[in-house]
Amino acid sequence: MDVPRNTVVAVVDGETFNLFKVGGEPGDLRLSPMRPHESEDRNSASGRSSSAANPAAKQMEEDAFGKGVVDKLNTMVLEGRIGSLLIIAAPRSLGEMRRSYHSKLQEVLVGEIDKVLTGASTVEIEKAISAA
Repeated sequence: MDVPRNTVVAVVDGETFNLFKVGGEPGDLRLSPMRPHESEDRNSASGRSSSAANPAAKQMEEDAFGKGVVDKLNTMVLEGRIGSLLIIAAPRSLGEMRRSYHSKLQEVLVGEIDKVLTGASTVEIEKAISAA
């Protein structure tokens, strides 16, 4: 996948949310983590408690977390802090997240990758984007 420079890359699963910015020269994808003030409290997209004993409750918490992530991304887009966006998310999370995309977020969305990469290194994420 060819991703424009300065694209924000959101890497999400049901519990983790990380933001990167695309840099480097054309054809040489380089991701750098966004500083906390750029991403504004990125790991607390939704309040959640642990409930491993109840799988249905855990799934609801993951869905709520994904919605919280999209709410933050929608806000960042509407405030003009994101001009182009690539979302990489666990397949189920991505499906749930799509339900909450603002129309402006859809306009700046350059792509989606349905893959779990939250624990991956920056190099692994770059390879997954290049291969998509």
